[in-house]
Amino acid sequence: MPKKIDHEERKVKILKTALDVFAKEGYRDSNLSLIAEQCGLSRPTLYQYFKDKDEIYYYAVKLVTGRMFLRYGQMAWDEKLGGCVDRIEAICNDIIDVALNNEAALQSLMDVMLQSKRDHVDFSTIIMKRTVKLTILFKRLLNAGIKAGEIIQCDINKVSNHIFTLLEAFCFQIAFLGNFSADESKDFVATYLGAYRVKA
Repeated sequence: MPKKIDHEERKVKILKTALDVFAKEGYRDSNLSLIAEQCGLSRPTLYQYFKDKDEIYYYAVKLVTGRMFLRYGQMAWDEKLGGCVDRIEAICNDIIDVALNNEAALQSLMDVMLQSKRDHVDFSTIIMKRTVKLTILFKRLLNAGIKAGEIIQCDINKVSNHIFTLLEAFCFQIAFLGNFSADESKDFVATYLGAYRVKA
């Protein structure tokens, strides 16, 4: 009886291998033959999953952001986590922890983005489209907090963009700088968000 193949598991394996290849060889110098070889697959088998390396990168972004939004969509409305500010803080802290626990993959994704930018291929648009939901989630939580009297009146567009920009900066630090402190970053988020809490 032939072995049953878990196609989703295989796609994730190809993805992880491709990110390693991109990091080692550079995005421009990587190709599907090399990725297939590293996966122990034939090139035609790899083509059944991805038509080119750009599609692999898009899949990586889609996979990461899809899982992220499912998780944070649930956390956003989980009252056990506290009020709206507490939930925003919990989401931010979780993003920091996930980024730290997946430092190598994050570094590979960012390396690809920077290398491709030098080659005049811009992935930032696809990343922005995929991550805009997080900013929208922050806006909804801020709005709910204002209505509930937990958060002071503020420009929710500006505040949600600030939070998102902070998280981007943290992810960049994790990927490329050796001096990242999760505790200091979480304290910074707490202090920033604390300024918007209604004081008792």
